[in-house]
Amino acid sequence: MFVVTGATGNVGGELVRLLAAAGERVTALSRRPGPLPEGVRHSAGDLGDPASLKAAFDGAEALFLLVAGHEPRAVLEAAAAGGVRRVVLLSSQGAGTRPGLYGHPAGFEEAVRGSGLDWTILRPGGFASNALAWAEPISAHRTAAAPFADVALPVIDPADIAEVASVVLRQDGHAGRTYVLTGPQPVTPRERAATIGKVLGAEVRFVEQSRQEARAQMLGFMPEQAVEGTLAILGTPTEEEQRVSPDVERLLGRAPRPFTAWAARNIEAFR
Repeated sequence: MFVVTGATGNVGGELVRLLAAAGERVTALSRRPGPLPEGVRHSAGDLGDPASLKAAFDGAEALFLLVAGHEPRAVLEAAAAGGVRRVVLLSSQGAGTRPGLYGHPAGFEEAVRGSGLDWTILRPGGFASNALAWAEPISAHRTAAAPFADVALPVIDPADIAEVASVVLRQDGHAGRTYVLTGPQPVTPRERAATIGKVLGAEVRFVEQSRQEARAQMLGFMPEQAVEGTLAILGTPTEEEQRVSPDVERLLGRAPRPFTAWAARNIEAFR
């Protein structure tokens, strides 16, 4: 049995669907139930309260774990006590390239490596789905705003992350590995907005924010350290952060999905 945390999110929801479609037994772990594929069990639990996770972990083989605002060691101990022997952690590329600014996911990685479980770490770069922040302004005004308009990064489709997670959860040979997950080519914010407009069949006007404007906006929903790390990658990415990783293609046997494919699947959000 596989336990999936974040089972209602962009990655977790797709991972639950993929595992269920493959005939695996799946427990979706979340505070509140959401729509689930037939045959998937929901277990109510809070990662901040490891005692509440016993029912989810009993009899489980593997765990898909998100980096979130909880203490990872207590969760990993509860998982091991329930029978879990493998953990796949969804971390962040910044944990490797900027551990000083990405100390929280780096701490999760350290806990997973020291857990005594077989572990695999996934380090995605920026998500294509971050463009959903433009859904309301594009729908209402055909306008998108972001900083660093012409800085290109190889953003990844969350569906590719979920597919990679399904592979490493179900197949042997991935223990002790860390995979960097990116899209197939770097694209700029200006190019991403234009792609959405092209799929919509309408021009989308792009407005470049200053770093200060973007920082003020992001502080409304992100901790300050995460904001600084995000702005550093968006504005002054390292060579590694702009590099297209081969790991998705190695694991899936195909190239990562381009941003155009993500936009086409999600275009109703922008109408």
